[in-house]
Amino acid sequence: MLDSVREIETPEGISLRLRAAGPLTRARAWMIDSLIRLVLLMLGMVPLSLLGTGGHGLAMLLMFALLWAYWVICELWLDGQSLGKRAMGLRVVNLDGTPVTWLPSVTRNLLRVVDALPGVYGVGLASTLVDPCARRLGDIVAGTMVVHTKEPSIGQLVPSAPARPLPVPLAPEEQAALVDFAERAGQLTMQRQEELANLLEPLTGCRDGAAVSRLLGYANGLLGRP
Repeated sequence: MLDSVREIETPEGISLRLRAAGPLTRARAWMIDSLIRLVLLMLGMVPLSLLGTGGHGLAMLLMFALLWAYWVICELWLDGQSLGKRAMGLRVVNLDGTPVTWLPSVTRNLLRVVDALPGVYGVGLASTLVDPCARRLGDIVAGTMVVHTKEPSIGQLVPSAPARPLPVPLAPEEQAALVDFAERAGQLTMQRQEELANLLEPLTGCRDGAAVSRLLGYANGLLGRP
């Protein structure tokens, strides 16, 4: 998705790029968190089961804390990261790029019950596929998004292709846009790639798949690849 990068200009005039995390990476982080919570629950249940009725009540409190409070506590104490998100290099932030605070964190996590419907996060998955910033319903309501903590180096995601020299000189911002297209080509369907490449027919001199290949070649040439 071309809209998966959100650009924000701060009051100081600094441009920030927030790269939204897709559903696959977020699902991996959720699985890690689920495993951690399960282990913590099992470790806590063993001694609590020896305390009789009072232990059963404490076990219910522990289960509630791991189901709901775990997310909020982690996001507030670990700078927007649960343990699973930290392992996957993800972070929850507000839409303006500022650290998430308690109210948005509580809101987005309470709405997990809706995102989980009708099972296996069906609503949440559908929302991430439709929303430009890959947000689930809880993030949309809370005004938050999940982003990658580290940006890949420029050109790292450009598919390898035989380098081609540019047929005409391009301005620096035009060169950056060309490399940006090549970096995100893998996230687009071939039809979408061709649609965008056809807009640059005056530069490539061809259309459809041939135009895509030529643009990838230009991008590799700009990156100094052979």
